Amino acid sequence: MLLRAVSSHFNIVILLRQGKSVAELRSELREQEKEKRKQRLLLESQKASTIDDSTASTTQSQPSLKGKFPVDNISTRRDSSPVKPLNSILNLEKLLRTPHTSEQLSVLWRAYHSSRSGGTGRGFLSACVPVDKYEKMLGVATRYPSFVVPIPRLNAQANETEQGEDQPAYEFYFMEWGFHGAPPSISTDIFSKDSQISSNPQTSTILFTPLQEYKLRGSFATPYLALTHYTDLAKSHGVVMLRGEITPSTANVSTGATVTDDGRYLLCQQDAQLLAIAIQKFYLWNEGENERTALLQAFHDNPEGFKWEDLLKNVEYSL
Repeated sequence: MLLRAVSSHFNIVILLRQGKSVAELRSELREQEKEKRKQRLLLESQKASTIDDSTASTTQSQPSLKGKFPVDNISTRRDSSPVKPLNSILNLEKLLRTPHTSEQLSVLWRAYHSSRSGGTGRGFLSACVPVDKYEKMLGVATRYPSFVVPIPRLNAQANETEQGEDQPAYEFYFMEWGFHGAPPSISTDIFSKDSQISSNPQTSTILFTPLQEYKLRGSFATPYLALTHYTDLAKSHGVVMLRGEITPSTANVSTGATVTDDGRYLLCQQDAQLLAIAIQKFYLWNEGENERTALLQAFHDNPEGFKWEDLLKNVEYSL
């Protein structure tokens, strides 16, 4: 809006120098704007026509695929979910033309992300989570959608305990779940009918932000790691696709932000993996309560009873 107002101002100045009245100037500017809108709409119409023609020709070139596999059950989400659709990462239509086991899907998913970043896989995490485990974590997360996770800092100055022992330093990350509704169901039965009710669990995201950064900037803080659970194939294949994206170091973060050794990302691969492991440690509850479930509950229900010392006792990570 500001750029448009400045542009309009300069146009009026130029026309005033030509001896025209203000009313004439505004009328002429309106005509110019109308003409610009017409040109813009024409270009958009031409682009849309080109895309439609391309789609139509692709569809006509593969008539034999219709009816053989349930690719018609793949649809694009029409809600306001901010999550990048799974179909924009993997060609689900092509994938579902042949049967795949959950193990095969897992191999394909991990191979795809390993091929990113010039074949190094840096900046990404990937895994396939059994749907029953995901649904357990999702149930806990809807009640307790945030937590703090400590990551050991081996190069940082250690603190000395009262017994004279060195205690490793930690950096704390604030984690926050987000829920984005269930994607359309995908059926492997060629005789199944489309259903408006999805049987898949909700898609979810988890953002990890350094606690100091979050305290400083609140909801405007830049997450260092974003995890997405894709549930499109949850009921049809029994797996939930986990995708992790580490924020590049070019992102807008506060001064003093930690950058990885290669300078490309705000978080190294190992720390990203440790944060992802913490999700199962604290959200995958087994039968009965334990120290980890008690910590998560206390963080929400009894903040005064939450002890950082107890949290540090439960972060023994192994990769």
